[in-house]
This record gives sequence, structure tokens and C-alpha cells, in this order.
Amino acid sequence: MSNVFPRVLGRELPVAERAEGSSIWDADGNRYLDAAGGAIVVGIGHGDQAVVRAMTEQASKFAFAHGTQFTSEALEAYASELAPLLPMDEARIYPVSGGSEAVETALKMARAYHLARGEGTRHKVIARWGSYHGNTRGALDASGRDPLRRPYMPWLGQAVHVPAAYEYRCPNPRHPSGCGPWHAERLDETILSEGPETVACFIAEPVAGATLGAAVPSDDYWPAVQEVCRSHGVLLIADEVMTGFGRTGAWFACDHWALRPDILVAGKGASSGYWPLGLTACTGEVFETISTKGFVYGFTYSHSAVGAAVGRAVLQRLREEDLFEASRDKGERLLKELTARLVDHPNVGDVRGLGLMIGIELVEDRETKRPFPRSATVTERTVAAAREAGLILYSSTGCADGTDGDLIMLGPPFVITNDELMEVVELTAASLRGF
Repeated sequence: MSNVFPRVLGRELPVAERAEGSSIWDADGNRYLDAAGGAIVVGIGHGDQAVVRAMTEQASKFAFAHGTQFTSEALEAYASELAPLLPMDEARIYPVSGGSEAVETALKMARAYHLARGEGTRHKVIARWGSYHGNTRGALDASGRDPLRRPYMPWLGQAVHVPAAYEYRCPNPRHPSGCGPWHAERLDETILSEGPETVACFIAEPVAGATLGAAVPSDDYWPAVQEVCRSHGVLLIADEVMTGFGRTGAWFACDHWALRPDILVAGKGASSGYWPLGLTACTGEVFETISTKGFVYGFTYSHSAVGAAVGRAVLQRLREEDLFEASRDKGERLLKELTARLVDHPNVGDVRGLGLMIGIELVEDRETKRPFPRSATVTERTVAAAREAGLILYSSTGCADGTDGDLIMLGPPFVITNDELMEVVELTAASLRGF
């Protein structure tokens, strides 16, 4: 009997033994092509020895020094190299242990900013339905992912939500015309209804992640939404936990629309899975404002020197191997090949994405976009069939209405080969034959 409380209940998991490039092998010698990058995490590939050396070298010097007592060369160097890549001026970086912590940090940072400005009434968070920002209580309250929120609803309810930027099921009556302005109007109406003097921030993923399966907004969405936030003095928080560090074919997904957030959160690809690392970055103006009053906040493992050394090594690999460009080019090919391969599948409603972040939405009826009932467990059966064939896919449910709706996502490492890309296409198509 295992003493582990597992992430997955009711299913026995294989024992991972080693990994390299885009593949993982279990203790029985079975190879799995990691088309999900774990949970859309691994960018530079498994088994990168340069990153392992950086981790080991820093840990051999010292593994832990509390962030209130010391800084480190590793941390200062990492922040200096990362700051110019961020879509904001004079970035200041607060490293933590993962995406949920980064979002919690961002929300409290937004509150601290308004307190420092003497606007203590600004405390409300606006987010979108169909979003995911993490599993800590504040991040979960901001999240608009019903299946995850439902068990904990008695603890939630402070965040305000606006419609999702979800082109496949767009709520704009004039879709596809004017979707960006329509969403901006809904956000503006919500801010005015709540009272601009009470709203602290708007948080959203530049490209929707797990909840909506790589749903890319219309090109007029972010310019319009950014203008609404600016006009009301509402801080704009870009959640790049899944999309950052090359996943969408640019350093950050914000870059696709020249989006300049006040605060940005990242994780996953920041360390490519080699270390628990997330970060919150803010503009110099936000930092200077908060600094006048202080920031009552902290985590034991924030500002980790080992985490910074790993993050810096990952940055170097992304640069040296032009991996964010590889994500762009290979993502275009994978999206094209999947679309062509699945074009006649009666239950594939949409294939979408940007870079090596691709979602496939499965529906019972393509004409009406009617989802399968949740009881059909289409996502689970598809992922299980893929795993049996040696392919790892990432899954999500509830996209259509909070209960029904089936998605699979692909987010392989950027080092995936062209032959492996085609293997992903064929195995994905084969896993969809069972319903």
C-alpha cells in the first residue's frame, strides 16, 4: 500500500523512471511521447543537463537563504536577464514557487498599489468566466472554471466575472464582427456597475489555457480591453502562467497584441518543470508606488537562489536554441496537420491555438456545437486511449457550460522533432476513433 495521497484517485499510475527530449519512460520500459509537456510545462525538453548542472552548482554553494535576510547573485542575474524580455517598463520581479502563488502575489500587489495611492476602496477583482488562475483561495475565486470552483463555493464569491473571450462559442450577437469592442463594453459596464472607485484589477489570460483549450481572442480584443482598464485606473494583470516563455511562439503571449500589462504572472515554462518556480512582475511605476507604503506579504520559499539559477539556465537554452521560434514554427505545422487530419471527424468541433499550445474541442454535433453530456466521459476515454498508445495528452472538461464540454490540449516540448510531430498527429487521430 502506498502512503502517497495521489493527484489522481481511483487509477493506478505508471512509475516514471527517466525522460529525455520529448519522451518519458516508465519503470517497465514503456515509452510515452509527451505531447502535453506534462501540464503544458516543459518547453526546453526533458533531461537538459545544462539546467541540471546550474541547479546542482547553485545548491552546492547554498540551497536556501531567506528572502528577508539575503539576496543572491543568482537572483540578481536572473532578474536582470529576464526584465528586458517582459512586456513592461522597468520590470521588478518577485519570484515564488508556482503559478497559484504568483497570482495570489499579483492580486495582493494590486491591492497594495491602490492602498499606497490612498484609494483604499479599490479591492474588487474582475476576471472572466472560462478562466483558470490557480487553486489557492484567491486565485480560485478569480478563476471562472466551474468544475474546480463548485466544491469550494462557500469560501468564494468576492471576484466579479465578465464573459470569456471564446471565439468558438462567442456570446457576441454580431460575432464574428466587433468581438473585441463588444467584450470591452461588457467590461466597461461591469466596472461602472461595481463603481470604478471599488475596482482594483482585471486579470485574464492573453490566450485562454486549460479551461477553454488554447482559445485565442480576436485581434481587436486586447487593444479595446486595455483601453477600458486604463480609462478607469484599473490595473491590468496578464496571467502568462501557461502562455509565457515561448509557449505561443513569442516570449510572452502579450507580445502578439502589443499588450502592456501593469502586472504579469508566469510559471510552468519559467523553469520548464526543473524546479517549482513562478513569478510576479510589475512595472517600475507600480513598484515605486508600493514602495512608498510597503508590501505586507511573503512566502518562505520565494526569492529562491536555486530557482533563479534554474530559471536563468532555461532562459539561456531558449535563447541559444531559438526555441521560442521553434515553438512558433512547429506550432504552425502541428496546427495545420491536426486540422487537416481531423477535418472530417464528426466529433471534432474546433482545432485552435497559437504556437505549441493547441486545443481540440470535441462535440456531439458539429452543426449545432452541442457538447457531449458529461456522463459520456469523452475526454477521459480519449486521453486513456492515447496513453495506451504511448501518447500523453492534457485534458479539460466543462468548457461549454461549466459542466459539459470536452477538450484535449497539446503542448509538447519545443525540442520535439518533425518525425515526432507527425507521430503526435497520427496517435491523436487514432485516439479519437473510439466514439
